[in-house]
Amino acid sequence: MRIQLSIKNNFKVSNPSNILLIYTGGTIGMVKDFETGALIPLDFDNLLQNVPELKQLDCNISTISFDEPIDSSNMNPDYWNMIAHQIKDNYLIYDGFVVLHGSDTMSYSASAISFMLENLSKPVIFTGSQLPIGDLRTDAKENLITSIQIATLKDNKVNPLVREVGLYFEYKLYRGNRTTKINAEHFEAFASLNYPQLAESGVHLKVYKENLLVVDESKALVAHTTVDRNVVILKMFPGINKSVVKAIFNIPGLKGIVIETYGAGNATTEPWLIEVIKDLIAKGIHVINVTQCSGGSVIMGQYETSSELSRIGMISGKDMTTEAAITKLMYLLTKSLSASDFKKYFESNIRGELTEV
Repeated sequence: MRIQLSIKNNFKVSNPSNILLIYTGGTIGMVKDFETGALIPLDFDNLLQNVPELKQLDCNISTISFDEPIDSSNMNPDYWNMIAHQIKDNYLIYDGFVVLHGSDTMSYSASAISFMLENLSKPVIFTGSQLPIGDLRTDAKENLITSIQIATLKDNKVNPLVREVGLYFEYKLYRGNRTTKINAEHFEAFASLNYPQLAESGVHLKVYKENLLVVDESKALVAHTTVDRNVVILKMFPGINKSVVKAIFNIPGLKGIVIETYGAGNATTEPWLIEVIKDLIAKGIHVINVTQCSGGSVIMGQYETSSELSRIGMISGKDMTTEAAITKLMYLLTKSLSASDFKKYFESNIRGELTEV
């Protein structure tokens, strides 16, 4: 897929940070068609004109926009590739990046970009809104303004303070690959239940430096602009049957599966499920165990219902979100890793996506 992009310089100030705003689409850039009542994309120039407060920020803002902004339900790895490419190509020019994105798949994209950008040492902040920027009660302006402000923050007025992929929504900055969308109606749409927030906006913008990702600034950015799509997510539920599971597991070309299990990584002890998973692993297909709970961690072997999964070699997703697990799987599948190395890397913390005990 080829995506046409256009770039415009919008605001200039003296002695600024240089911020690149990447507009992909989403509610934050929508207006209401008063004839149909439907939301339609707003021209990106008008998006910035709707936020004159941006002129008060001590930064230069340049913008890149998809010529045809997309609903985030249409987000896919081709677009991740474009976002990663734009950050890589402009990495030495800008101090920080803000990605405007629809909220429905934002946690997937933030997770994917965190894996695709190895040795990232500048802020990449994803944000969006629940209401269009032109609405009277919109959350779009605050999310946009504060995301840009966070991207300009410097440590000792020299280096970027935030050096990772973050997600900012409703006064809170989270690590992007720790987030999940939890609400379709409230402004507080996202949560990070297994990792504390990185910053909070109130009367003052408070950054919790102890929670920020520590990076090695001596290493150059490596942008991995491909991921493997031959993956699937299966959610366990009471009554799941063998024919359904086998149909999913027999998808041609399948290379990896994320299974959302119960609680701390538990699944039915029906012999057929264990045998099916065992056969998959023997074929070289990577099988990941994540909890379908919003918070908490997989601890295989804690209960009898997960002991067998651990014994046959199922990979633990620990306290990763499903969004992080599936995008990490897609990322690691592009590497030439043995089964044992794949398991080691997947169960290791490489971008702050899981808690190592």
